Amino acid sequence: MATTTSEATKTSPTNGEDKQSQNLRHQEVGHKSLLQSDDLYQYILETSVYPREPESMKELREVTAKHPWNIMTTSADEGQFLNMLIKLVNAKNTMEIGVYTGYSLLATALALPEDGKILAMDVNRENYELGLPIIEKAGVAHKIDFREGPALPVLDELVADEKNHGTYDFIFVDADKDNYINYHKRLIDLVKVGGVIGYDNTLWNGSVVAPPDAPMRKYVRYYRDFVLELNKALAADPRIEICMLPVGDGITICRRIN
Repeated sequence: MATTTSEATKTSPTNGEDKQSQNLRHQEVGHKSLLQSDDLYQYILETSVYPREPESMKELREVTAKHPWNIMTTSADEGQFLNMLIKLVNAKNTMEIGVYTGYSLLATALALPEDGKILAMDVNRENYELGLPIIEKAGVAHKIDFREGPALPVLDELVADEKNHGTYDFIFVDADKDNYINYHKRLIDLVKVGGVIGYDNTLWNGSVVAPPDAPMRKYVRYYRDFVLELNKALAADPRIEICMLPVGDGITICRRIN
């Protein structure tokens, strides 16, 4: 989950007041990058991400930036990472929980083979339809099975049929943080041994290391404990190998080993 509206903005502090302004602005873009330097993040975008970003993803990113909830979108560097990860694991059957306008969904669809599939779930179809024309123009809409509504009932239905166990190559979760533990309990049965689950926002604006009395936005404070609970659970789960990366707002990659 990351804001995209201020990616091109740079700050070069020349005095104490400017330095304070930069610190405040960095808090505003905290969900986009955990790097301490905004200029360094901009360097990554301009050197590695934007020159290689598919035109369809650029178009969807720019459309999403105009949406009032744009902080919910996947950052461009994370989209690039997901696209490469899916290719590295040769994923074909995938799932995404939390779609928003579909930037990460498009990154996945573009990386999949022609007969690849994505089961995509979100409670808001209207947001998905904002990006759907771009997804259709990119020629990958046929790979997506979109389901509107809560994900847990769908997951329970899938888990109830043992034929679905171990059938997913890659799963990406960027949804309600208070249900991440509930998702994991079900997804671990659905992902294959050697398959990958990616949980987004696992560093949660850096709040995971903040003292309890630190100033935080209300939604950051509310979900912080759920993120901390997930991180502890993943670290202790013997069924997976994990790697927590400071990409975007933090993403934890889980590889099922048994």
